[in-house]
Amino acid sequence: MKRRKMKLKKGDTVVVTAGKDRGRSGKIDKVLVADGSVLLPGVNQYKKHVKPKGDKPGEIVTLSRPLDVSKVALVCPKCKERTRVGYKFVNDKKVRICRKCQAEI
Repeated sequence: MKRRKMKLKKGDTVVVTAGKDRGRSGKIDKVLVADGSVLLPGVNQYKKHVKPKGDKPGEIVTLSRPLDVSKVALVCPKCKERTRVGYKFVNDKKVRICRKCQAEI
C-alpha cells in the first residue's frame, strides 16, 4: 500500500464529505498515518456484539471506526469553510495554510 502524506493533525476540525455521516463535523481524536485514516469521536459508529465471559454479561458496544483521510475535509479556523491544505515557508519554518483565505492553520 502506498503511504500518503498526512496534511491533517490531531485537534483539527474536519467535516465528513462521503458516506453515511456526510456533513457531520468534529475534531480529530487520533491520526493513523500507516492506514491513512483519522478517528473522529461520535462519527462512523458501529455496533459490536460482545459475548459473555465468565461472570461478565454479554452486551452490544458502540465503537467509532477510523475514516479514510480522503473522506474528510479540513475546516479553516478563520474563514470557517471547507478547504485544502497548502504550505509556505515563514522564517525558515514550514507552516500549513488555508487555500481559500491564505491564513495559517
